[in-house]
Amino acid sequence: MTPQSQFTVVAPIEKSREPALRQLLGTMNSVPGVADPNNALVPFGEFSSLHFARFALLDDPNQGDIEVYGVSRPDLPSYLAFIGDCDGPAHECLVQIVRRAAAGLREIFRHCADFAADGDLLSWMAAHDLPIAASYVNWVGRTVRQIREESALQRALAAKVDRSPVTSGAAARQRRSDLVAFVREEIAAKRLSLTPPAPTPLSWRLAKLANLAAGVLVALLALPVVLLTSPFWVVALRRHENQDPEICPRPAAALLHELQNLEDFDVSNQYTALGWAKPGLLRSTLMTSVLAAVQFICRHVSTRGFLGRVQSIHFARWVLIDDRRRLFFMSNYDGGHQAYMDDFINKVAFGLNVTFSNGVGWPHTEWLLAKGARREHLFKYFQRRHQLPTQVWYKAYPGLTLIDMERNARIRQGLEQGDPSDAEVLAWLKLL
Repeated sequence: MTPQSQFTVVAPIEKSREPALRQLLGTMNSVPGVADPNNALVPFGEFSSLHFARFALLDDPNQGDIEVYGVSRPDLPSYLAFIGDCDGPAHECLVQIVRRAAAGLREIFRHCADFAADGDLLSWMAAHDLPIAASYVNWVGRTVRQIREESALQRALAAKVDRSPVTSGAAARQRRSDLVAFVREEIAAKRLSLTPPAPTPLSWRLAKLANLAAGVLVALLALPVVLLTSPFWVVALRRHENQDPEICPRPAAALLHELQNLEDFDVSNQYTALGWAKPGLLRSTLMTSVLAAVQFICRHVSTRGFLGRVQSIHFARWVLIDDRRRLFFMSNYDGGHQAYMDDFINKVAFGLNVTFSNGVGWPHTEWLLAKGARREHLFKYFQRRHQLPTQVWYKAYPGLTLIDMERNARIRQGLEQGDPSDAEVLAWLKLL
């Protein structure tokens, strides 16, 4: 199994160069916001381990929100974020991208304030690769190669299968046997390929086991302290919930129009959002603890298709910037934006509250879990108001949803199964 990883290269933009950068990024797209995989600057389609990638300008129009806490609005730059989800170590993916697209990357990053045109590009990118507070992978170990090969297999079998009614178990087995022979012929002719999974890296297994042990140990050691101090935290939390300002005005029509013009060109979409973390010890401690818990769950529990009860997310990440004062979140998900938000409200509204209620302006919660995201119109106003346009977005397998990938994986499993029962054969044929 090849595990997945992420890179998050973030650098401040030279203010005078921002308009030119926006224009340059626009040249990478085939339609608004969606990358041409063969664009001249960074031809994403040539990188076989890259699932998703994006260039996004982190230019927060809501920086003034922090003033409701009596904090002066700081003079923060806009940032350029280059983000990717890949198979194997992220550094190896960056090496491949730099090796092929160094000229294009230099053309893009020269708009950043601290980029030296004659410097070491890979070292500069590595130095700006921010730590990720928490990240989610829908199916750990499912590679770009596997997704593409299994999609090709499904298309070939769907075109070949006899669709007349199956009259007996023997007839079903014969139909399957014919399809197995067909696939073998296609593989021999190199028209199809089904690459066996690579061995799982021992270093990754050991690191995951060490993280699991450390997480359990920290939780056990912290439990007595949490129990002893919980009355203080509960009272303090309730006081903050009653006093924290709620900032959820209806988003500007121009912003909604800009965001919607970048959506629904594929069965999947992208989401990028940025906002302030609430100041103070309570909120800082809570945010750090929650993100650590989310990371633990994503690494050890939610690795096979579900984040809570939500099944539509391919990849997601939470990243703290500006000395942990601001948090940006990004995801790649199936379906339309409204359906995506409704999915969260209906299935894991409490999880949204726990994770994002430490953000300035979040709809009022009660006891952390209640209300908040369940106040639907305020939540939707909040998330759209904090969403940022993604200037360039790449998906390695357009037209495929997570449901498609799961079906295709089951088709391959059924094809490779040694001695299936009649019922299993019939179920397999129905997948085609």
